Amino acid sequence: MKNTLFLTVLLLLGLFACQNDSGDAVREIRSGEGEVSKMVRNPVSAELPLDTNQLARISYFEPEFDFGTVDEGDVVEHTFKFKNTGKVPLTILNARSSCGCTVPEWSDEPIPPGGVGEINAKFNTTAKMHEQNKWITITANTHPNETKVLLKGMVNPKN
Repeated sequence: MKNTLFLTVLLLLGLFACQNDSGDAVREIRSGEGEVSKMVRNPVSAELPLDTNQLARISYFEPEFDFGTVDEGDVVEHTFKFKNTGKVPLTILNARSSCGCTVPEWSDEPIPPGGVGEINAKFNTTAKMHEQNKWITITANTHPNETKVLLKGMVNPKN
């Protein structure tokens, strides 16, 4: 009897919970009109045009850097240079690495169309051994809004 009562209450809760979802946001996205639709279709902001040709674009001179073989405990540093090949100033919003051992640094200043910028990366090899691949994800007002660069190489363990 308790099981039947419990299942009945659970079923009623499920039915009433589903009635509150009107689906307005989904309809708005599908129709292409409204604020929610603008934000979903344009990852940069709701205010910019949907034409991706009018956005900043980031082109790396060297998207991968192989630092070769180093000893555990060394700090590997590399500067990833890029060019704004878009039509508006490029602003880096964030750069994050795949682990805390790799720290990216970048300028807050916008890079004008045709201008060149840099992302500096430092990889601390302490307690990191053998083959290493450290991805850095850059978020910017670009199309696409996330790009990646890679630090890779081999770390010899301490003897």
